[in-house]
Amino acid sequence: MTPHIRALAGQIAETVLMPGDPLRARWAAETFLDAPELVNDVRGMLGFTGTWRGNRVTIHGSGMGMPSLSIYANELISRYGARTLIRIGSCGAMQSHVAMRDVILAQTASSISTPSAGIFRDLNFAPCADFGLLRAAVDAAERHGTRAHVGGIYSSDVFYDERPDLNETLTRHGILGVEMEAAELYSVAARHGCRALAVLTVSDHLLTQEALPPEERQSNFRDMVEIALESAFA
Repeated sequence: MTPHIRALAGQIAETVLMPGDPLRARWAAETFLDAPELVNDVRGMLGFTGTWRGNRVTIHGSGMGMPSLSIYANELISRYGARTLIRIGSCGAMQSHVAMRDVILAQTASSISTPSAGIFRDLNFAPCADFGLLRAAVDAAERHGTRAHVGGIYSSDVFYDERPDLNETLTRHGILGVEMEAAELYSVAARHGCRALAVLTVSDHLLTQEALPPEERQSNFRDMVEIALESAFA
């Protein structure tokens, strides 16, 4: 056990899907996994382990923001042996050709600062996805007929952003969307020699100001979870 995860040895699978919301972790586990077992509920952060098409999978919440994700990703890798970590979550679109409910497959994740920044000091490390996972996710999206976009995203360390100038610059440089966790996930995974990918559903649009109502968000996340699972075991 760790300070944040009460799972016993062997209760965490090598493949972990990480939504930010613990209730989304419960929904995904109950919807997609066979015989899901609750393996963590410390501080209300839920984690479940079950099987998908015979493969062991853990779906564990990460919380909001890079500091929270960093804690869980580090513990899942270093204490429980996780080797493939896929973030499944929502994001805000930053390009006109990216529509609501589309899926973004994050090839790279830019940021101003992450919990790992102190390790790199003066180096601007470029966090990126595992190519094998990314390629498999593209194939999975095509099989499902899901509109998917591959490219760079921005991992923000604030939710209530007051930098319209930065958003304009990111949009001009082709950043597809904004979320709050992927850059640190990619950095932690690289440090430990693990595979990582972020599969994101567009729930908000910074250009049009559209937003999915809460009741629609969960029902529109099915493709994202299926893509993540299929890419993990391709």
